[in-house]
Formats: sequence, structure tokens, C-alpha cells
Amino acid sequence: MSQTSSPIIEVKNLVVEYGQGSKRIRAVDGISFEIYPGECVGFVGVNGAGKSTTIKTLMGFIFPTSGSARLFGLAAGAVESRKRIGYLPEVALYYPFMKGRELLELYGGLHGLTPQELRRRIPALFEELGLKGKEEVLLRNYSKGMQQRLGIAQAIIADPELLIFDELSSGLDPVGRFDMRSVLLRLKERGRTIFFSSHELTEVENLCDRVIIIHQGRIVTQAPVHELLKPLNIFELTFSLPNGKEPPQPLANHQLEKTGDLYRVTIRDVEEYAKAVTELISAGARIVTTNSKTQSLEDFFINLIQAKRS
Repeated sequence: MSQTSSPIIEVKNLVVEYGQGSKRIRAVDGISFEIYPGECVGFVGVNGAGKSTTIKTLMGFIFPTSGSARLFGLAAGAVESRKRIGYLPEVALYYPFMKGRELLELYGGLHGLTPQELRRRIPALFEELGLKGKEEVLLRNYSKGMQQRLGIAQAIIADPELLIFDELSSGLDPVGRFDMRSVLLRLKERGRTIFFSSHELTEVENLCDRVIIIHQGRIVTQAPVHELLKPLNIFELTFSLPNGKEPPQPLANHQLEKTGDLYRVTIRDVEEYAKAVTELISAGARIVTTNSKTQSLEDFFINLIQAKRS
């Protein structure tokens, strides 16, 4: 991942509206973001936040009302850029009387893969995505989870530079999510750029370098996952000090609660926590209890959205 290079996805002041006249609805309200080569970025929001509309605009299925969306430096929907993209829609509808193998042959052929390349890649994808033995099964007999796995396979069959997934883990059971996560991690290791929306925030937390949170058509935050989660780590210390001693300097910036001869302090940074413990031991303090709590990205998201609603 390098932000010294040009962005693969570049969205500037994007506005998308539906309807006419007084019934016109603004689904996306002036959002801007960039995705750089090698990044894996999660696009998160409640239903109706504008995620799918944004992704459809990136793919050229919807035209912006104003603003712009560019991929590989070209306007969204350009044929030359779409050749370099693997895409999984929110709802994938496949011809029910086609076989799984035939679907991948169709999509691979559209990407320009030769019959020899397809014969090599298709069995490997079926095995990699937990569909081994289902190659000759009609799609009408695929479960929703199996269709989602096959949808991921068609998106990656041509090994594109950019992968865009709308509701990545929809319909997948825990085993399916594990298989999908393994595939995407391998793609990340090979430098592929991944942009996806998902309701499974655990997947976003485990896979993504960065997260963009959208609410009511507007971006409310975008940051590296580790930066969002860092202040959510909470450490509590209870300690006592020898008679006449004051708490050491590293604790001066934290609010101390004192009950009898016991002090209690809450620290939100792991490095400050470690420093505080070291200083307390050096000062001869007796550490009575320690406690830590790590909040998840889901906790952060729920708290953020609740604050926006209030």
C-alpha cells in the first residue's frame, strides 16, 4: 500500500439523487475519498446509508448528479477500467439452468481468458472457495451461500487489479466467511486492491487497512482501523502507595480516584499503561488489581451511529 502513487479509486464531492421534483431523494450527499494501490478498505453503514449507490456509481451503473468518480484515472464505467476490475453485486442473479463451471467459463471468457487458462483456474477456485464437487451442479440447486461463493469466484477468476464487493459476506455461514477471508488475505498479500461493503464488521476489522463509515449519504469518519480502535482500549489500575508518596508523574495527566489508601486510574493508551505500571513499581507502589477491555469496531460503529441519531 502506497499513498505516494496515484489513487486507483478517486471520488470527489459525489452526489447521487433519485426521483423527480418534490420526491427527489439524495442517496449520496457530497462524499469524497481515495483508495490507493494495495489497500483493503471497508465501506460501512446501516441499510440505506448510500453504500450500494456509491458502488453502483463506481461501476458506471448509475451516473452522478454532480461530483465525480474515477477508477484508474478514468471516468467510472469506462470500458478500459472495467477490464481491470472484479465485481460482486449485492444481489447476484444467475441463469438457473447453467452449471457452476459454465458460469466461470462465461465470466472468464468475457475477461479474455483462454480455454487453457480456464481449465487450470476453475478447479482451483472451486476448491479454494469450498465448492469442490459442485462444478457440474445446476445453479438452481445452489444455496444462497454457495451462490455467494461462486460470485466471489467469478469476481477473481481473471486475477484483476481491483476488487469491488457489495455486501461481501451476504449469505455465508461461518465456514464460508473463513474461506472467503482466507482468499482475500492471499489476494492482499499479492498486492491486489480491495474495496468492499459489509454488515459483518468483524470481517472489516480482520481484513481491512482502513474503514470508511457512511451515514445518511455522508461520510462520518474514515481512518485506518488501528487508529479507530486504539482509543477504544481501556486499562484500569488500582494501587496503593507508601506513606507520604505522591503518584508518579506519568499519572499526572489522568484523573485519579482515591478511596481510603487506594487509587484507581483509567488509561486509554497501551504505551501509557505500560509506562504507568513501570513507574508505579519503581515508586514502591502495590498494584492491587489490573483490568483491560478492548472494544471492537462494531462497538465503535454502533456508538457512532447512535450519537448521530441523537
